[in-house]
Amino acid sequence: MPARALPETCCSSATLWLWAGHAVYLGPSLQLDFHSGSVLCFAAGVDAPFTLRDKASGQWCVRSAAVAPRTVHRIESHGDRMLFAYFDPGASRAQAILDRTVTRHGDFGLTLDTESALMELASLPEPDPVAISECIRGPELLEIDERILDAMEMVRGKPGAVGSAADLAAAVNLSTSRFLHVFAAETGTSFRRYRLWARMLHVGAAVAAGDDLTRASIEAGFASPSHFSTAFHAMFGLSAVTLLGGGAQVIVMES
Repeated sequence: MPARALPETCCSSATLWLWAGHAVYLGPSLQLDFHSGSVLCFAAGVDAPFTLRDKASGQWCVRSAAVAPRTVHRIESHGDRMLFAYFDPGASRAQAILDRTVTRHGDFGLTLDTESALMELASLPEPDPVAISECIRGPELLEIDERILDAMEMVRGKPGAVGSAADLAAAVNLSTSRFLHVFAAETGTSFRRYRLWARMLHVGAAVAAGDDLTRASIEAGFASPSHFSTAFHAMFGLSAVTLLGGGAQVIVMES
């Protein structure tokens, strides 16, 4: 897919922060295609509302919304800047964030209960991504099975080396079928989708360290650069070339 140019302000204002369990983007509005994420996605229109569409005919004009994992959607911005935040289940369960929204429509939660405070944080001259993520997810109230947390850490640590679910299940002393069931129940996403998310984070960190996309994607476990490109577009609704080639700054933070 040919890359579409980001706004001219992208080079100076678009930032993607990555740290354990989190990814936060703040910058020029991105014209996203329909896509489905592996983990929960939260979106906020910093300057103006945006339109959220589902795969049927539903559409809502809001300033903030949470989208459950594996939910096909499209976001059409009506302002200059957008905030996108992605939450690893180990950071906060998707259901907890969805429950903090004022209105629910299936797998979509509309209008965060701390929306006003979030807008203030996103509008600061030097926004703090950690403060932004904490404002979205609130206090950590739910715990995840320790075996699943261990498995998630293994996947994030070396996503390119993690192969089958059977190997990971054996490492945490579960049968493959039981592991897949518990993993989905505890995280809200499948093992394969979570592994894909971990590989995406690995690519982002590698690019921030100076690697090119081709090398980073292969080391992360993608079969080829085209495999990575297709997966990236399906997950985020735009190409990696569009995002990174436009000058977005990638910052990897301490865990």
